Amino acid sequence: MISAQLPSCSSVLVVCAHPDDESFGLGAVLSAFVDQGARTSVLCFTRGEASTLHASEGDLATIRSREFAQAAHVLGVSHFELLDYPDGHLVDQPFTELTAHVVRLAHEVGADLLLVFDEGGITGHPDHEQATRVAVAAAATVEIPVLAWVIDEEVAAALNIEFGAPFLGRRQDQLDFLIPTDRVIQHQAIACHVSQAASNPVLRRRLELSGVAEPLRWLTRPTT
Repeated sequence: MISAQLPSCSSVLVVCAHPDDESFGLGAVLSAFVDQGARTSVLCFTRGEASTLHASEGDLATIRSREFAQAAHVLGVSHFELLDYPDGHLVDQPFTELTAHVVRLAHEVGADLLLVFDEGGITGHPDHEQATRVAVAAAATVEIPVLAWVIDEEVAAALNIEFGAPFLGRRQDQLDFLIPTDRVIQHQAIACHVSQAASNPVLRRRLELSGVAEPLRWLTRPTT
């Protein structure tokens, strides 16, 4: 049965690949956890310097680092870390080293839940997929569950038709949660990422198609 209520937790740690993942993808869910009283933290592996979207002049890694910090504050994130692994090459980095970062921060913030992109990385992006694999491995070490944000299969199909995009959707019977969300805070966080959001019709359409609910599924379930 699909639940409309977020799982109970006290400290959520997001593990993602790029600055803006925490806002474009996970912003509404993060905001809902904050409203529920959970502490939220974000670990991002790259500075997003390889993005082909570049609406702001200057060094993209520096720009996106600043945007990430601004968005984290808007989302009410208590702790955030931006690492400096090469954008587009997470799969080439030592897996145990990446996992160690997650384990360390999970202990530091007392995380009892990891929040990630779905398996397949939502769009098949190798960095997204690797960040999720790393999170699942780290969660096994610290013995906490992993919850994934997903795209509904009908939303994915519409985006793929309209934009020739590679979104990977999930059927209703694959979902564990369908969370009503207020996207006001998410939109404010998205607006911080000027370099990536200024010319991003796919993002705008995805939010429009998704409406006021976000689907989630367990990648690894709570043990109790």
